[in-house]
Amino acid sequence: MTANWKSVVITALLAALASGAATWASATWIMREREAPSLHSIVHDELDLNADQKRRLDAIEARFAGRRQALEAEVRAANQELAAAIAASDGDTPQVQAAVDHFHVAMGDLQKATVGHVFVMRSVLTPAQAEVFDGRVVEALHQDAD
Repeated sequence: MTANWKSVVITALLAALASGAATWASATWIMREREAPSLHSIVHDELDLNADQKRRLDAIEARFAGRRQALEAEVRAANQELAAAIAASDGDTPQVQAAVDHFHVAMGDLQKATVGHVFVMRSVLTPAQAEVFDGRVVEALHQDAD
């Protein structure tokens, strides 16, 4: 193998490893930043909920906790798949791209489910509570964008 060809392979391998590490780091950060306690805190600490609302929201949160755990497990599995594909590849191969695509689908599924959960929770609130809730959720999303 010529020196130029070796340089290309090494560069491609390092780029793939850096991409995988960045993907893992961003996924870890996103999952940590999107934890339910902040949403839980908004609902339970900032809104004056009645007993029926508390009961209904507790049931909604309990149902979503299991779903969220499954979705987060899928994100972790996709991350492992990506790591294995990068380790087994000589660069940006179809297997690496398939693993990246799997990761993006898993993250998208988690985000869609979380947004759906937000709207299910919102349906339990009075219009005045929903206005406060919406404002806090939008504020949190804007903070994440900064």
